Amino acid sequence: MHRIFETSFASVYPLYLAKVERKGRTKDELDTVIGWLTGYSAAELEDQIARETTFREFFASARLNKAASLITGSVCGVKVQEVEDPLMKQIRLLDKVVDELAKGKALEKILRTL
Repeated sequence: MHRIFETSFASVYPLYLAKVERKGRTKDELDTVIGWLTGYSAAELEDQIARETTFREFFASARLNKAASLITGSVCGVKVQEVEDPLMKQIRLLDKVVDELAKGKALEKILRTL
């Protein structure tokens, strides 16, 4: 078991936010991509943060978007499509969409809309 599984999502969220804001993106855009991936509404996302749920709990309650399977590429040198552990894969998918947002990718492309 990896220690990130028991890390609170609330402790990592500010790091995601700082990363995207440094690149000129907004909290609303970050919340949009997280909501798209996890199925959380803005209120549900805020609740997850307030309750300081672990990544394990965060993804256990999530309704992963069916289009998440379209997310490919590397995060920290690891290809997300090759991660075998289901929870680690979900965490890597989240990292990937946050990276895409920070790198300036269009929201429509991150959300895998046609």
